[in-house]
Amino acid sequence: MAQDFIFDMETSDPDDALTLCLLATHPDVTLRAVTVTPGTRLQVGVVRHLLARAGRSDVPVGARNPAAERESLSPFHTKWLGPVPPSEPDALAHEVLALTLGRFPEATLLTGAPLQNLRLLLDGHPEVTLRRWVAQGGFAGDNVVPPEHRLPKFEGLRTCPTFNFNGDPKGALLALSSDRIGRRELVSKNVTHGVAYDGAFHERMRPYRATTPGLALIFEAMERYLRDRPEGKLLHDPIAACAAIDPGIATWTEVKMVRERGEWGSEPASGTHTFITVAVDRERFFATFVGLKPDRPT
Repeated sequence: MAQDFIFDMETSDPDDALTLCLLATHPDVTLRAVTVTPGTRLQVGVVRHLLARAGRSDVPVGARNPAAERESLSPFHTKWLGPVPPSEPDALAHEVLALTLGRFPEATLLTGAPLQNLRLLLDGHPEVTLRRWVAQGGFAGDNVVPPEHRLPKFEGLRTCPTFNFNGDPKGALLALSSDRIGRRELVSKNVTHGVAYDGAFHERMRPYRATTPGLALIFEAMERYLRDRPEGKLLHDPIAACAAIDPGIATWTEVKMVRERGEWGSEPASGTHTFITVAVDRERFFATFVGLKPDRPT
């Protein structure tokens, strides 16, 4: 049975757009709403354009601040999509979140952006509870990650800056401590920095590109991206999305999150209802990404 999802996103790099395409037509997902930060009209236009191409113009779109002066839109989106007209959101992001969770209380909230929209939801809607929050963010260091799963770039670290949490530390601390969130699953950068969409990944994707409109859009986007950057793109948010769809792609441990001098880390703990990734199964990730069941060959 498909799971209900809400996706909170930004557009400062291609990751979130790829994730939006993935979620819009994944066979195991019913995308119920999208919220954008800061949510300028141009950002909303890009989101609506992608949803329309995926055949999901029915999905409501919320924005935190449609009048924001900074567009926060990566140049890649224009290179890929060409000029896209701006669009008005359906409502403010926290209102879309509250309404959608009222209609679909079992929905998973996936966040791939700084957490202003989640903070505004928790602050402004005390009646709302969230069964499950999956975040691309946080960090698991050597005190949590077994030696065989450590990435060389993070060797010796216990804390590290993480963009989505540092974009709104108050929101992160609130969400990490709120008793109105049933379960927190953090897909940390020590895992998301381990898988890239490069030329080899692109060729492996080729047989699946017509499986869904979303995969077709991803293939099209990365065909354009790899022309300029053949080394590829780290798959931060898509890994988080796939871990939300199938938690079995990752190894998790229960932790307490800590913040020190603007950096984030985690300490082993129990009873926190907060879990962080320490490793990813790349084959199972790919199977989830293209919509296969874990026991089927890729």
